[in-house]
Amino acid sequence: MAQLPAETKRKGKPPLFWGWSRQTRRNFATGMAFISLWIIGFLAFNLYPMIASLYYSFTEYHIKFPPVWIGLQNYSDMLVDQRFYMGLENTGYMVLIGVSLELVLSFMCAVLLNLKVRGQSIYRVLYYLPSIVPTVAGSLLFMWILNPASGMINRVLGYVGLPGPDWLHDPLWAKPALILLGLWGIGGTIIIYLSGLQDVPVSLLEAAQLDGASWLQRLRYVTIPMVSPITLYNLITGVIGMFQYFTQAYVFASASSPMGASLGSPLDSTLFYSVYLYHVGFQYLKMGYASAMAWVLFIIILVCTLLLMRLSNRWTYYAG
Repeated sequence: MAQLPAETKRKGKPPLFWGWSRQTRRNFATGMAFISLWIIGFLAFNLYPMIASLYYSFTEYHIKFPPVWIGLQNYSDMLVDQRFYMGLENTGYMVLIGVSLELVLSFMCAVLLNLKVRGQSIYRVLYYLPSIVPTVAGSLLFMWILNPASGMINRVLGYVGLPGPDWLHDPLWAKPALILLGLWGIGGTIIIYLSGLQDVPVSLLEAAQLDGASWLQRLRYVTIPMVSPITLYNLITGVIGMFQYFTQAYVFASASSPMGASLGSPLDSTLFYSVYLYHVGFQYLKMGYASAMAWVLFIIILVCTLLLMRLSNRWTYYAG
């Protein structure tokens, strides 16, 4: 066996490869054998598509013909593409309004579900059930609920003398309708908040109560700071997910267009970034331009995530 340097022995550094015993090498080979399928899958279905899409983003590629290198042409074309900006605007609306409402409502529901009342477990199940409904099925259900002629919501509004909006065909109400659909399925976020609320030290709440703090004061000054790391996690995952918003908008568009599925209907009000990317790549078959859009989306998500992490130091509290 090869001798290790004296400096390595003095510092207690673990031997690397050549200094491993036969049993260690055997254990390493066994571990690599177990993980080999995952490594192959990652290289074939994750790493290779990423590298290929980066290459295609600098080419003009229409699937039926070999890619032609055009440099930064795809990226410069985005600067004058009005539908590209429309997709960013619609997606930004969903990120700012949709994610904010989901965080606030899910936290409020988690606080209520954390109260010690009879039938607590039943309420928790009822609030969580919508989140496990398949996305397409939930979207179709909401298309029926929001139907302007026979939908449940417009009927209820009619009973109180309010005119119901045309949820599916009015550009002003299309995105709010999708936000309502998102608020219906916040069960997963509620569960995460609920787990964080149960970790809030009871001693802090009791101490605040002895000092005369009301329920709202305990919520504001004790509970919310203690669950702020949970809020940061839900915020980042919500932003990332909303930037990739696609399925619900695709299903809704099929109902908004009388001639069939028209992406972005009505009047491009639901033309989100991922929807337009799909439109460019799989309907126009401009895979090079779609790959460039995908990398721009990756950069936008990365910048937003880093910015949120940087700003979180001002309002996120980590115990200990």
